[in-house]
Amino acid sequence: MMNIGQAAKATQVSAKMIRHYESVGLLPEARRTDAGYRQYDDKDLATLRFIRQSRDLGFSLEQIRELLGLWHNRRRPSRQVKALAQAHIAELDSKLAELQAMKATLAHLVQCCHGDDRPDCPIIDTLASGTPPGALNSAPAAGSNGCHEP
Repeated sequence: MMNIGQAAKATQVSAKMIRHYESVGLLPEARRTDAGYRQYDDKDLATLRFIRQSRDLGFSLEQIRELLGLWHNRRRPSRQVKALAQAHIAELDSKLAELQAMKATLAHLVQCCHGDDRPDCPIIDTLASGTPPGALNSAPAAGSNGCHEP
C-alpha cells in the first residue's frame, strides 16, 4: 500500500489529479488509514497509469471512462475499443485542421506586418476587426503577397 504522494510519484500523476480522478469516479475512492490518509494498492496504480496513458493520447474524461469499462471487461469485443480510438482520431484530425488554419492565417498576418517603427499593424487591425480567422484570405493572389497596403 502507498500513500497519495508515493502513488503520484510511482504513476507520474499528481496528487491533485489523483484526487480529481477519484472525485469524478474514474478511480475508486481510496481506502483510508485510521488517521484518514489515502492508501493505494497495485490495482489502483495500474488504473492511474491507464488514465495517464489515455490522457497523454488526448482522450477526454468521458472517453477514458468508457475505455476503463472496456479494459475491465475481459469479454469485450475489440471492435468497441477500435471504434472509440477511430472516433478519437477523427476528432484529432479536425483539431489539427483547425490549428493548421490558425497557423496559416497568423503566418499571413505576420508576413504582412512591417515589424518596424510604424504604428500600423495588420495583426492588431485584424484582431480589432472581429473578423473570424477563417474568413481571412490567407492565400495571396498570384504575383502578390496578399497584403493590403494603406
